[in-house]
Amino acid sequence: MPERAWSEKDLVRRANRRLAVLRHAEEVSGNVAATCRYYGISRNIFYRWKRRYEDEGLDGLKDRSSAPLHCPTVTEPACSRVLWS
Repeated sequence: MPERAWSEKDLVRRANRRLAVLRHAEEVSGNVAATCRYYGISRNIFYRWKRRYEDEGLDGLKDRSSAPLHCPTVTEPACSRVLWS
């Protein structure tokens, strides 16, 4: 199944929702565990969002690829045509 390509507007909307979760824990409940239960997320995800927000601001809360940046064991595709000199 192909992955959905998110528009920039969707990414900002999702980042703002994540920011609302972080603010809820800080300003409303004062309790991370209760906030996570309320929003149905794990505390690990909450703290990942919090760390990314502190490091990068709102851009840190946008979805990003989970694909590795480097894969040392990848095999390069073979050329389908061999050039002879």
